[in-house]
Amino acid sequence: MSLKPSVNKNDHAQGNLNSDLVIVEYGDYQCPYCGAAYPVLKALMKEFGGQVKFVFRNFPLSEMHQYAKPAAIAAEAANLQGKFWEMHDAIYENQGYLNENFLMKLAEQLNLNIPQFEKDLQKIELAEKVDSDFESGVMSGVNGTPSFFVNDKKFDGSAMELLQLIRENAVG
Repeated sequence: MSLKPSVNKNDHAQGNLNSDLVIVEYGDYQCPYCGAAYPVLKALMKEFGGQVKFVFRNFPLSEMHQYAKPAAIAAEAANLQGKFWEMHDAIYENQGYLNENFLMKLAEQLNLNIPQFEKDLQKIELAEKVDSDFESGVMSGVNGTPSFFVNDKKFDGSAMELLQLIRENAVG
């Protein structure tokens, strides 16, 4: 399966944004497997951030995880204040405490403008962004989280296997 659509300007990306090596994660903020993958991906970016463009797309499994979509929308709202990755990291680092009130606490800890954040959480465009990420995952053959794509091709392995693959193929 290949990634549909390919990575574009609507995506959240970090690392070397001009890299030829592009990793996409479809993740759910409440999924324990995504939580377990998070420190591995952090290690990968610490080691290879200069060589990798890392993209996160939302894939909230809302039927199983009641806070997955609110968390995704909270990260999108933080993005409007330039703090997507800070919120993304804070949610995964505190995954066990996830609920709506806790998302507000994180927003405060990140020094977001809270009235603005509260208003942004209601924006239909943010829910639509999360839904369009989810739909792109469905079209790309994602059936669980986390799911990874390397240069538009589905990678059938764990975050740890992904890190090993990159270590084996890293230049330098």
